[in-house]
Amino acid sequence: MPNINRHSVKTQEKHEFMKVLGLESSCDETGIAIFDTESGKISQRLYSQIERHREYGGVVPELASRDHVTKAAPMIQEILQEGGDIDTIDAIAYTRGPGLIGALMVGASIARGIAWALDKPVLGVHHMEGHLLAPMLAEEKPEFPFVALLVSGGHTMLVDVEAAGCYRILGESLDDAVGEAFDKTAKLLGLSYPGGPELAALADSVECSQFKFPRPMVNRPGLEFSFSGLKTAALNIIQQNNPLNESIRAEIAYAFQQAVVDTLRIKCTRALDHTGYTRLVVAGGVGANRGLREVLENMTEQRKGWVYFPAVEYCTDNGAMIAYAGAMRLEAGQKDEDVFDVLPRWSLEDLSAVQDSVP
Repeated sequence: MPNINRHSVKTQEKHEFMKVLGLESSCDETGIAIFDTESGKISQRLYSQIERHREYGGVVPELASRDHVTKAAPMIQEILQEGGDIDTIDAIAYTRGPGLIGALMVGASIARGIAWALDKPVLGVHHMEGHLLAPMLAEEKPEFPFVALLVSGGHTMLVDVEAAGCYRILGESLDDAVGEAFDKTAKLLGLSYPGGPELAALADSVECSQFKFPRPMVNRPGLEFSFSGLKTAALNIIQQNNPLNESIRAEIAYAFQQAVVDTLRIKCTRALDHTGYTRLVVAGGVGANRGLREVLENMTEQRKGWVYFPAVEYCTDNGAMIAYAGAMRLEAGQKDEDVFDVLPRWSLEDLSAVQDSVP
C-alpha cells in the first residue's frame, strides 16, 4: 500500500495562517467547507444522497458519483459567495481515501482542477484522519496522546494516537462495522434506509427489554471487534417472535443497541488500560448515538478521565473535517505531487507524523 509520505506528498514552505477549501466525497454525502486557521471560522455546506439511494436499500456507487458531479460545483460557488472571493482561498484539501473509487475521483478531480487553475497547493486527506480530528473543531480540544474509537460507515477501530499523524491501530472489526450492523438489523426490523438512526430512535423509546444479545469477543483477549453475529442473533429473535408488534420491535432494537454499546464500552476500557491513557476520542457517524455517549461519559468519569465527541454535525461525513485535517498538514508544509491518484483502501498507519500540528 502506498505511503503518503513517500509517494504523494512533497514539502513546501510553511504557512502561518491560511483559508482552506475542503471537499468530502468518499461515499454518499457531498461536503464542502472553508476553514480559516487564524480565526477558526468554518463555513460549510452538506448534501446527503439518502433519498436517492433509499429505494435501493443501500448506496449505489455509480449514482453516488453522478450526484457528486452535479452537486459539488454549485455548492462551492454558494459557499464562496458566503465565505469570500475564490482568490482568498490559500489551499485546497480533498478526501483521497478510503471510500468509493468513483466518488473519490470526482472530489479529487474538482479539487485538483481548482488548485491548478489558481496555482494553489492541494492535498489529499485520509477520510478517517478527518473523523479522528473532528473533535479538534470544538473549543475544548483533546490533548495528545489519546485512544480514538472510530465508528464511521464501514469502519470500526480503536487507534493509539500518540500525536497528529502517529497512529497505531489497536484493533478493528473482523467483519461488519458497527454502522453496518445497525443498518442490517434495522432492515430486518422493517425500518427504512438508512436504518441505523431509526433503530437508535426506536431503542430509545423503551427502557428495558426481555431479549438478550451476546457481547461478541469480550471474553477473549485483544481489541478486535465482530458484529456480524449480532445480526444473526437479531434474525433468530425476529423469526421466533413473528409477527412483530411495535412493542416487540422496540425491545429488540433496545437489546441490540445495548449489546453494541456495552461491547464498545468494554473494548474502550481495555484500550485505555492497555495504553495507560486517560483521554478517549469518539468520532464517526455512530458517535452521534445518545446511548453510546452516555455510557462512555460515565465510564471515563469513573476512571477520572475524559471523553471527547465531535459536535453532532461533524459526526457524519462533512467537508469541515477534511478542511481541518488538510490545513493541519498544509500548514506543516505538505502538499500533493503533480501526479495524483485516489486510495479506496488506505491504512491510517501509512500516514506520516505532523509537527506543530494543531491549527
